Amino acid sequence: MMTRELNLPWQRVPYCRRFGSVFVLAVFALTVCQSVAADSDSLGRQPNILVILADDMGYGDTGFTGSRFLQTPRIDELARSGVFCSQGYVTSPVCSPSRAGLMTGRDPRRFGYEENLNKRPDFYDTRPELLGLVPGEHTLGDHLRAAGYATALVGKWHLGLGPSFHPNRRGFGYFCGMLTGSHSYFPKKRAHQIERNGERIEDFSHPYLTDFFTDEGIAWIDEQQDAEKPWFLFMSYNAPHGPLQALDADLERFSSIKNTKRRTYAAMMWALDRGVGRFLDWMEREEGGENTLIVFLSDNGGATSNASWNGPLSGAKGTLKEGGIRVPMFWRWPGRIPKGTTLDAPASSLDLLPTFLEAAGGQSLPLREALSHEHRQNFATMSKRYGDYEGVNLLPVFEGRSSVPDRKLFWRLQGQASIRWGEDKLIRLSHRPAQWFRPGKDVGEKEDLSGTSTERLGALFEELGRWESALPTVPLWGSSPYWIGQSAQHYDLLKPRPEPN
Repeated sequence: MMTRELNLPWQRVPYCRRFGSVFVLAVFALTVCQSVAADSDSLGRQPNILVILADDMGYGDTGFTGSRFLQTPRIDELARSGVFCSQGYVTSPVCSPSRAGLMTGRDPRRFGYEENLNKRPDFYDTRPELLGLVPGEHTLGDHLRAAGYATALVGKWHLGLGPSFHPNRRGFGYFCGMLTGSHSYFPKKRAHQIERNGERIEDFSHPYLTDFFTDEGIAWIDEQQDAEKPWFLFMSYNAPHGPLQALDADLERFSSIKNTKRRTYAAMMWALDRGVGRFLDWMEREEGGENTLIVFLSDNGGATSNASWNGPLSGAKGTLKEGGIRVPMFWRWPGRIPKGTTLDAPASSLDLLPTFLEAAGGQSLPLREALSHEHRQNFATMSKRYGDYEGVNLLPVFEGRSSVPDRKLFWRLQGQASIRWGEDKLIRLSHRPAQWFRPGKDVGEKEDLSGTSTERLGALFEELGRWESALPTVPLWGSSPYWIGQSAQHYDLLKPRPEPN
């Protein structure tokens, strides 16, 4: 609880006369009561909540995380003004299942969301009503609407194309963006798929998609100013995901970068940083920045196709090495989250849900019943073993009132499966023997410990197997075998490297 330093009347004068003192103390007591009530109201007020999600951004691609050639001053400012989670993880190294985990606060493999959705629905041999975020899975929007929030999502959805998956039907009162996984950054010049609440957009406030999405987000929160509800905005940028396209003025800013793809990527990151800056400026101007909880992260690690850089990490998008699943993660809430601090314990995108609900004073919605294709006993076993929602409320951790428990995080994708248990991480592979690392200290995963302790290695294998055997369903769709081979190749070849220029 925040404390106030009081300047008491009897500290200012040597004495008070009998009757005068009664009056002075009465006035003082009333003033203190009003002040305490105001403080209590401020502390108990539901914060606005802003999630800023980048797409395929490399771990090292901010000034704060080590880039020497990119310029991200506003993202760096955000990082310095709160807590940096140095071991921040997402639930998958590819876009769609990663977003499913973040959006629901549940491991996506528990409801069959394992592979990427990157084809038309008729490409997959799965019931159409299951080709997206499974019916009944609650989103962050659902939970926060139940807690009294106005909700909006701007940008990339990538959680299903059918009507039942539309953001307006999955907890978000306002949606502007695309349902697909990628899009041209110059929508007016090409046939586009940008919509607003189900209606195709004809006029754009800005020709460049990143700036247009920022315009939409700012306009929506402007509209909430006179409303009594707090708001939750999910700014789901598609930058710097391909295609590599940037404004000429932004490209000119990075003319010193010789690598053409890297120069375009830098310009795309500059536009993303510009958007972050506009939100920070809005917070400062409209509310002094005090009542908005902001989280910034990427949906997975940097891809090999967009000239991103994963800094000291090995691997990339599509692999379960750190470069695929560890992302920059920054939390900011002035007055509640101390600035300029670092959390070195593992954090996860699963933690957004319980942390937001703690801040909002809300409760998680009840978990749905098992669906017809799900194994009912496993459905119950999963909840009993790992909880309905696996995330950790990080507010007490950030405030120094508790520590992150000795948690277990799991991943599975394209012939790979992994567990992070305490300081240990096991990766089981289809194309070579399993490996065991301690990425808290060995960030580049250079030292394979699999030959050092058969007891600990066996325990990691056993726990990973227990998790897999308790999953309620098989994956509801698959990716092309091409991606399995590519992931294997990237796993072996992508070592930590200097920043490209």
